[in-house]
Amino acid sequence: MEQIAISKAAQEHFRKLLDTQEEGTNIRIFVVNPGTPNAECGVSYCPPNAVEESSDVEMKYDTFSAFVDEVSLPFLEEAEIDYVTEELGAQLTLKAPNAKMRKVADDAPLIERVEYVIQTQINPQLASHGGRITLIEITEDGYAVLQFGGGCNGCSMVDVTLKDGVEKQLIGLFPNELKGAKDVTEHQRGEHSYY
Repeated sequence: MEQIAISKAAQEHFRKLLDTQEEGTNIRIFVVNPGTPNAECGVSYCPPNAVEESSDVEMKYDTFSAFVDEVSLPFLEEAEIDYVTEELGAQLTLKAPNAKMRKVADDAPLIERVEYVIQTQINPQLASHGGRITLIEITEDGYAVLQFGGGCNGCSMVDVTLKDGVEKQLIGLFPNELKGAKDVTEHQRGEHSYY
């Protein structure tokens, strides 16, 4: 696993904070509820007596170390920590694209790779509208069957979102494997209709 990318500004910020703590204190980077839609990343102080030698991974930076527990580790792949100064003040930003779902290998089954994209790229976009999608299956003829939940349910824009947004994004990412996306309700009305 590569080191978590901590920008120079963020490293300086952590150093200032650590200077106010007991000597030997470092930072801990962790994920709460890793691999779920509710995953949250966090950073905390890690006093010398809080290091679990058997299960913590140490990442060394110029003036401190960051400890990551082995459960959080795979979900922090490609994570970036930055310290951004804006008009309203400065804030620490932590981006962890794999926190909600660990990274999937390029040769994983198509359904796993599509699921990963939905969880890490598409659902975060829909979340701002209170919606989310669930991948139900991929049909033999190359269609991703999706269920819209949350704020998408019964929303008149769902067809537009599906066709213009989600479907385009998925076909763009899996051009040779996917033909398109279908809403599960549309799918159910299709060839398997009994009513």
